[in-house]
Amino acid sequence: MGNKNIELHGVLVQDFAAEGKALAKVDGKVIFISGAVPGDVVDIRLGKNKKDWAEGRVIRFHELSKDRILPFCEHFGTCGGCKWQMLPYKKQLEFKQNEVEQHLRRIGKVALPPIAPILGCSNDTHYRNKLEFTFSNKRYLLAGEIGEDGFIPQQNALGFHVPKIFDKVIDIRTCYLMAEPTNAIRNTVREFAMEQGYTFYDIKHHTGWLRNLILRICTTGEVMVNMCFGYEDKEERVKLFEHLLAKVPAITTLLYTINPKWNDSIYDLHPQTYMGKGYAIEKLEDFQFKIGPKSFFQTNTLQGEKLYQITRDFAELTGTETIYDLYCGTGSIGIFLSGLAGKIIGVEVIVEAVDDARENAALNGVQHASFFTGDVINICNDDFFAAHGKPDVIITDPPRAGMHEKLVQKILDMEAPRVVYVSCNPATQARDLALLDEKYAVTKIQPVDMFPHTHHIENVVQLSLRKG
Repeated sequence: MGNKNIELHGVLVQDFAAEGKALAKVDGKVIFISGAVPGDVVDIRLGKNKKDWAEGRVIRFHELSKDRILPFCEHFGTCGGCKWQMLPYKKQLEFKQNEVEQHLRRIGKVALPPIAPILGCSNDTHYRNKLEFTFSNKRYLLAGEIGEDGFIPQQNALGFHVPKIFDKVIDIRTCYLMAEPTNAIRNTVREFAMEQGYTFYDIKHHTGWLRNLILRICTTGEVMVNMCFGYEDKEERVKLFEHLLAKVPAITTLLYTINPKWNDSIYDLHPQTYMGKGYAIEKLEDFQFKIGPKSFFQTNTLQGEKLYQITRDFAELTGTETIYDLYCGTGSIGIFLSGLAGKIIGVEVIVEAVDDARENAALNGVQHASFFTGDVINICNDDFFAAHGKPDVIITDPPRAGMHEKLVQKILDMEAPRVVYVSCNPATQARDLALLDEKYAVTKIQPVDMFPHTHHIENVVQLSLRKG
């Protein structure tokens, strides 16, 4: 088994591994497999092939696992969004629970309390509050679409990028990730654009008018739409917008962003309001959050509320504590905990997020929260502690890469009695827990599923400062 492109035949898939891959053992060697579930019997073509492990993809199915179900979305298998639709949701949760346990034990190697059963979503479809769709003049063509005469059908598309193919977009008709009017908005825009002969973006040549469609649909009923154009064409833009508003009256705010850059990011651009107040209001419990076109916010509102409730429970607040909310973003966790806290100190490197945090605190009448822009490592020094007090509780909610080792050291130096670590990547969380073990014991663990039908998992850990 020394080379790539070796084929293995009749392999029984035995278990799930990290990142949604399955695994099998062949002659004592672990094979990580894309496109399979435990119980499948498959032929595999290897890609990476190392001494103790290899990666491969399924090229043929001999038997299908009894656990498989029929995917509900017509785009399954092409779109990379919901890769686990072929598994019942209950089974997905079992595998996610197991993955958290494996990471914490194998990577963390620290003493652990019992791990609570994973908290699943009450809705496993229509759970997202934000989606971004891409316009492209390079539609991904499905098998059989190109005729024998070489005729290639209509090429424009509005949907999601094909995984690992940067210049192709799948034309999405029905997406189950977000509630209506998401499909109505997208399909109305596409239909009108085709009728009017508008140009869809060409990512290779950097030409075309229509670039992106960003939707935010809140549990409050507010619907925010941001259309991104390659250049300004006021007359046609007004025509498109008036048609869209007439067809989809549920839209509460409509914005547009002119993006002449090579990339799709809008964070250095200036969205303009065409209709409405230019932002949406979302709620978590009784707290309101103002979400602009560039704001960060939990993308699953209902499950985000549960995640924050667990965080609040793990903080074990009595009403007097000083909370340091690291990676505070737009302040949502700190504000959510504010009713039981003496003081909230939020730290975040993104300036716009801190501006939003201050605005959200004011919107909710939270006067005992302060937000600071910068890196925690630089901000939290002795002078800062003298001015604001040392933390009784630290909340840390880092990105997928986990915490920088210097920040872990800073937390060890601060010696807060309690740390609540909210993670979107249990593998990097486990690595950080091993470092924090110098002074902290893991006292509670609660996995949370925020994204059904995907391999993503959140995990909340309570750490308690060891005595003496």
